[in-house]
Amino acid sequence: MVQKTFLFMPESAYGPTNNCIGIGNVLLQRGHRVVFAAEASWAGRLEAMGFVEDLVDLAPPPEPSAVGPEEDGAEPSAGQFWTDFIRDTAPEFRKPTIEQLSTFVQPTWQALIDGARYCQPQLAEIIARQRPDAIIEDNVNCFPALITGDAPFVRMVSCNPLEMRGPDLPPVFSGYPIDDRSAWDAFRAEYDRTHRPMWTEYDEWVRSCGAPGLGDLDFIHTSKRLNMYLYPAAVDYVERRPLDGSWHRLDSSVRETDAAFELPASLAADRHPDGSALIYLSLGSLGSADVDLMRRLVGILAHTPHRFIVSKGPQADEYELPDNMWGAAQVPQTRVLPLVDLVITHGGNNTTTECFHFGKPMVVLPLFWDQFDNAQRVDETGYGVRLATYDFADHELTGAIDRLLGDAPMRASLDRMSAVVQARSGVQLAGDLLEELVR
Repeated sequence: MVQKTFLFMPESAYGPTNNCIGIGNVLLQRGHRVVFAAEASWAGRLEAMGFVEDLVDLAPPPEPSAVGPEEDGAEPSAGQFWTDFIRDTAPEFRKPTIEQLSTFVQPTWQALIDGARYCQPQLAEIIARQRPDAIIEDNVNCFPALITGDAPFVRMVSCNPLEMRGPDLPPVFSGYPIDDRSAWDAFRAEYDRTHRPMWTEYDEWVRSCGAPGLGDLDFIHTSKRLNMYLYPAAVDYVERRPLDGSWHRLDSSVRETDAAFELPASLAADRHPDGSALIYLSLGSLGSADVDLMRRLVGILAHTPHRFIVSKGPQADEYELPDNMWGAAQVPQTRVLPLVDLVITHGGNNTTTECFHFGKPMVVLPLFWDQFDNAQRVDETGYGVRLATYDFADHELTGAIDRLLGDAPMRASLDRMSAVVQARSGVQLAGDLLEELVR
């Protein structure tokens, strides 16, 4: 078909951005022009993949006096906006999810809203300059400029699909079981209490920008044309919450842009005892910044017979790995996952769906946002174990690893799910749907 221009605006975090990279790369291969209106710290990284960068700032630049001499003028890391925010609020992750509503979830929404307000003029200029044929937002809050122009708006959900709420589903962000409703009402009431004033003000601002009003306590619009979300059918919630025909499920969204990976010789199976599994440890780009937690995990796992690939995160230089581990600040996750037997993860939605894509059981240590919902869903469907991230006993972690590695029926079920998910090819399906939209 004739070349079209697709504009992606992902949240400034690796999960949503990598999802958009995977889909955008498919569109590039089909001859289209792909623009990223990502946050400014991604400068140079997206252009190197063939995308057009037309970036936004989500906050004013820091005053020179606010940073140390060695940091002043330094190149920011990709996703630095949220890395800094999560670092400053990390103590909240130790609280129960209902207590996090006031001390973490609401401030996070406020930071997102502040970013949307700040970049609204820039974003309007970008859209006028790039003249996209379709606009795809992979975020959790509304940016009015994305929906007030002529191009059709597409909503992408790369969080747990509890974000599409329903009365027969646990409240989003709660991590509550699907078959125990005893705490649902209290959580919803606390969410209303802590969020309604902020939502009311935000809704008024969104309307003042010429955009439609938001749904009750929703922070983003649903597209009338095309909505997409990530989750395999086998663990989705569709029986409890049917969606209309504008919604399309991508069972996974696995990018083909990660660098090649060769297993380090130190982790080769012939150098380790029989029965040694290969395990991937990653708490995501944000969770791995908790150095104390990473040190504890590494210390426990050092005394197991297994081998580990570790995504060390932005504080990689702050801790060492023992002999049964290899790691780096970043690893090409989609190249690593096919090699391993099990994954220890924070439960970010991209990592969770990628584990299902490759058929890998999970030990999940959730920290914030929808990670609790993913951890609960993995646990209650039998494809992994949820642990209390800061309160688990050493034997609970090692015991979960041993149980999952020894569960042959569960692993066979994961293999079958993986075959279905890979055959569905989420990134290709997304490319088809976007082309159909603009045809």
